[in-house]
Amino acid sequence: MKTVTLMIGLLCVCASSSAAQLSEQQQFEKEAQVAIKEFASSLKTALLSAMQDGGPIEAVAVCNLIAPTLAAEMSKKHGMEIGRTSLKVRNPSNEADEWETSVMQQFETRLSSGEAIQSLAFSEKVDTDTGQQWRMMKAIPTDKVCLSCHGTKIAPPIQAKLDKYYPDDMATGFKLRDIRGAFTVSKEID
Repeated sequence: MKTVTLMIGLLCVCASSSAAQLSEQQQFEKEAQVAIKEFASSLKTALLSAMQDGGPIEAVAVCNLIAPTLAAEMSKKHGMEIGRTSLKVRNPSNEADEWETSVMQQFETRLSSGEAIQSLAFSEKVDTDTGQQWRMMKAIPTDKVCLSCHGTKIAPPIQAKLDKYYPDDMATGFKLRDIRGAFTVSKEID
């Protein structure tokens, strides 16, 4: 009888622990989605404004100067690390780590299997050298406006500006509705 009671008690503790972790993950996902949405919206507004003011050449400068500042501001505001990465980065400081690369490869597989790009997101608890983190990624689709700087045919003046800011640029050759990259969020677990 004691053994049965002990086993039931252990099962309850395990179930409670799993429920608490799920709840923590759901809370993190909710917070991360809010942060991603705000970052994406702010970045898109800045890019569209630059496109109206000076076209794609001006947008290159926005990506170079304003995007990192926005990411830092959003990270501080939301208490988590927020950024962008890609399998083909333009800015080497946005290079994907091993976990991000794996997730983006999964996104490519899911997209080629027919899943809608808007639904491509993933989160999990990850062990790192410094402890545990909650991590989340959400795919960034290539829209029509992206193609002037990230497409297969880039106008020479735009290419010259890209070469100036990003001499090791790999972020070209994209087509409409390709996965351009992903928003990435991480939060240390206390």
